[in-house]
Amino acid sequence: MMKARFQDKVAIITGGASGIGLAAAKRLASEGARIVLADYKQTNLDAAVPAVTDAGAPAVWGSLCNVAVEAEVEATVAGTLERFGRLDVIVNNAGLMQFKPLEELTGEDWLRILNVDLLGAFYFTKQAFMHMAPGGNIVNVSSIHAVETSPLVAPYAAAKAALLSLTRSASLEGKPKGIRTNVILPGAIDTPMLWDNPNIKSGVECIDKANVGQPEDVAATIAYLASDDAHFVQGAEVRIDGGRLTRL
Repeated sequence: MMKARFQDKVAIITGGASGIGLAAAKRLASEGARIVLADYKQTNLDAAVPAVTDAGAPAVWGSLCNVAVEAEVEATVAGTLERFGRLDVIVNNAGLMQFKPLEELTGEDWLRILNVDLLGAFYFTKQAFMHMAPGGNIVNVSSIHAVETSPLVAPYAAAKAALLSLTRSASLEGKPKGIRTNVILPGAIDTPMLWDNPNIKSGVECIDKANVGQPEDVAATIAYLASDDAHFVQGAEVRIDGGRLTRL
């Protein structure tokens, strides 16, 4: 039986109703966590809540939340505290990607991506600093695009790179509060976001199937970083890409 590292703990996972977020929710649930799924699609939440319950969560709440709207983030955290009385883990996983040449991008395009991929994580980090007790953990989900990227995704790559910087700042300011913040950089992961990528479909970006990981691979690292097993890991950037970027 898997060690219940999250017994009695409460975790919010943004973008938690699909892909990496859902895998992380199931993994933390299997180790005893009560789960809050923050997602902007009610239909996804309706399907995800029973799936996370079946994974072993003692309790699951689906919170309809657009992470780009600070008031909705505040409402999700307030609802979590009202229902469960505590907040121990936040996984900032919600993300948005867009494909356009630089010369076609508008300021609105940039803000749309930045509001979700960067400010959403900031809003939840702010709430964590206000409401988490010592021992709390934040895991940010960036992307390999933060360090190596491809054409047509400038706002996404920039937002994910900025998330690394936000993680460093949060790790410094959170340490005196007893809150750890770390970030992961997934590579090619078997999710709709990967296979719907126009760069993959067109062959601009080629991926060997041997270099494609599963959402569960990422979830395992999230669980480690959010657990007491990683008590001395603070401000770390963990690449999860099967060694794809190691090879020249």
